[in-house]
Amino acid sequence: MIQETFKDKLVNFSFVFPAFLIFSIFYIYPFFYIFILSFQEYDLISSPVFVGLQNFREVLFSGTPWWDSMWWNSVRNGVFITFCALTFQNFLAFALALAVDRVVRLNRFYRVVFFLLPVLSEVIIGLLMKQLLAGEPIGRGVLNQIFNNIGLSGFTHNWLGTNSVLFVTALVHCWKGFGWAFIIFLAGLQSIPEQLYEAARIDGASAYQSFSKITIPLLMPVLTLIIVLTMLGTMQTFAMIFALTGGAGGLTEVPVMLIFNHIKSNQAGLACAEGVVLGIMLVFVSFLMFFVSKKIREKYGVLSN
Repeated sequence: MIQETFKDKLVNFSFVFPAFLIFSIFYIYPFFYIFILSFQEYDLISSPVFVGLQNFREVLFSGTPWWDSMWWNSVRNGVFITFCALTFQNFLAFALALAVDRVVRLNRFYRVVFFLLPVLSEVIIGLLMKQLLAGEPIGRGVLNQIFNNIGLSGFTHNWLGTNSVLFVTALVHCWKGFGWAFIIFLAGLQSIPEQLYEAARIDGASAYQSFSKITIPLLMPVLTLIIVLTMLGTMQTFAMIFALTGGAGGLTEVPVMLIFNHIKSNQAGLACAEGVVLGIMLVFVSFLMFFVSKKIREKYGVLSN
């Protein structure tokens, strides 16, 4: 009987083993290898040399002052784009989700239309927006041409110039990413029982009271998920910004782009240290947001026991 049970377990494990092997090769092993390389000087050619915490000191404290280093500059750029995504992008997604949730006709059509952008490649979006926004010889300056043709030449601008490139990059990122937040918000809104709103109307509650006392509290788990995913996704964004501006000489360089540049310049050990630091920052922010969300849900009484 024991032998049959062990055999059954072995057979069951054989079905899981291919997935476990792939996960180990492409996720677990690289994770530990990157952590080991972060303590070494490695140029991708010669043998790694152990340097202790030197890479981490260079990442965190190499600037004069320390907060003016390349790493912290990239973090500030990433935080600015993340702030725009958390506010403008998610507000737009929530407003559209509220509107579509109340539309009976063409409901599915709107879902497809708003979700098209997240499906498209980030590289395609970046190259397309470069043609629209950048002038010759980088792009075609299509947006400025449109303004000139309709008599609004006063609105023409060097959209990817020094003074506006970071803000425009953040807007393009928000435009590209609001669709997935829209879908999640819409799913959360449609999971709220309609009977709660009907009972509130019977009790004389206004639309604002129903929104603040029913919609917002019950959407807190969804809102937390979107905030965490927005932070994680935006701080790790790379392809769209690389295709759009290429970093703009550091003006739009985000942490993942800085890591890429250091790997390209054969500073793999330093790049691994930056990856470890970025990972720790994102894990800390994620746990902090889940903790705050738990406290808020406890306050509103929507935390399941």
